[in-house]
Amino acid sequence: MKTSTNPYAYANNILIAIVSAIFGYNLYQAIVHPDNSNIGISLILVVLTSVMIRKYGHKQTKDSQKNN
Repeated sequence: MKTSTNPYAYANNILIAIVSAIFGYNLYQAIVHPDNSNIGISLILVVLTSVMIRKYGHKQTKDSQKNN
């Protein structure tokens, strides 16, 4: 059985980690120092990341070999 790999999987994981860190920091700033927060920009970044992950996410391919 041949397994398919997604060339975007590694990039998606890095993107999710970076966006999560930025969003977490800005959420912390919104709670602790509301005057210094950029939570709106972070929410836009989260939405764009979600769209990109859905567009370039894992796509299953059918195996062309027959099982005997």
